[in-house]
Amino acid sequence: MEIRGKTALITGGVSGLGEATSRRLHLMGANVVMVDLNEERGGSLCQELGERATFVKGDVTNSQDVKGAVEFAVQRYGAIHVAVNCAGIGTPAKVVGKEGPHDLEHFIKIIQVNLVGTFDVLRWAAFYMTRNEPNDEGERGVIINTSSIAAFEGQIGQVAYSASKAGIVGLTLPAARELARYGIRVVTIAPGTFDTPLLAALPEQVRISLGQQIPFPPRLGKPVEFAMLVQHIIENPVLNGETIRLDGALRMPPK
Repeated sequence: MEIRGKTALITGGVSGLGEATSRRLHLMGANVVMVDLNEERGGSLCQELGERATFVKGDVTNSQDVKGAVEFAVQRYGAIHVAVNCAGIGTPAKVVGKEGPHDLEHFIKIIQVNLVGTFDVLRWAAFYMTRNEPNDEGERGVIINTSSIAAFEGQIGQVAYSASKAGIVGLTLPAARELARYGIRVVTIAPGTFDTPLLAALPEQVRISLGQQIPFPPRLGKPVEFAMLVQHIIENPVLNGETIRLDGALRMPPK
């Protein structure tokens, strides 16, 4: 699918991987609707990008927010062609910790944000994409989800996070198979260790050490490299129903 002139909605779109994706797709000529909770950052990023960039305050755990954001994109730009799910959280906790068993509300919260939020965006985006006129390939839309290599090699303390990200991997193929009749593709990216705001709070030596664990290149991934893959997925019509690891050949140790 050609990106120029299309409309893309990006959740978590004003920081980290989401911000890089918003910037990349805007650079390629798309209308971008950035959905996030950070109004101040959203406003400044819109001002920086200028025309074709819009911010919508929204919580992916609130279905009315999700529905409203997708409908806003359709009303503002006439259609939605791309949805990229980047919103997510990952606070670690052990099954049995010093204070007792894993807090159930904490587990549910991570599942709600990472997995349920992703599916909610997917279902509303797909619903409106079915109304699009197909291009020459018969495509009407592309939905890209963000999982993690923790879906496959979750570390100690990542039980909730890994479960949520594995769920995203699990829904990718059946969603792609179902939506194929409409010309809507579904692809998931499973990033490794990336230089995002979450890691920025760590000491520099720790960040360097994390990067050196990656076979090649021996550094943290750059958010723009995630965005480059998003671009390629959108533009390559045979990428569908797949989870792509973006990790420099990293395989996570137990802890």
